[in-house]
Amino acid sequence: MEQMLSAVRGHSGVLELAPQAGSEHPEVSWGDFFFYYAPDGEVPRNRQPFATITTKDYPDDSASQLDAPGRWRLNLHVGPKIFTDLVGYPPASIDTTALDYSAEDTFLPHPLYGAYGWIAVVNPGPATTTRALDALREAHLADQRRVERRRS
Repeated sequence: MEQMLSAVRGHSGVLELAPQAGSEHPEVSWGDFFFYYAPDGEVPRNRQPFATITTKDYPDDSASQLDAPGRWRLNLHVGPKIFTDLVGYPPASIDTTALDYSAEDTFLPHPLYGAYGWIAVVNPGPATTTRALDALREAHLADQRRVERRRS
C-alpha cells in the first residue's frame, strides 16, 4: 500500500483525504484514503475522487472481503478505454455473476462502480503494480483535465 500512497502523493495538485477516528467524517470511512485533484487544497463538494484506497468492507461493498487481515483495495476512475484495456471488456459488458471480487493482484471492475469506468485491484502485486501505477497517473491526469476544463 505504501508504494501506491507514495505514488499518488507525488502527483501535482493532489489533495488526500484520510479520515481518522474521531474526525468529522463518517466512521465507516476512517482509515481509508480518498484522492482528488484539488490544487486549491479544498475538498471538492461536487465530484468524486479519482482514486481511493479502501481498507475494509462497507455495508454495501463486501465482495472484496477486505475485513480479512492484510487486505486492501486500490480503486481508480479510469474511464471506458483504460477500463477495457485492463479488464478485457467495456464497462457496459460486466457480468457480476462471473466475477470473484476477492481475487488478489487482478484488475477487476469495481464491485459497485465498474459500470462507470472504475477498476479495482485487491492487494496489487507483481501482476498489476506497474500497470496500476500507470493507471493511477492516467486517472490523476484525467481528473486534472476535467477540473481545468470546468474552470475555463
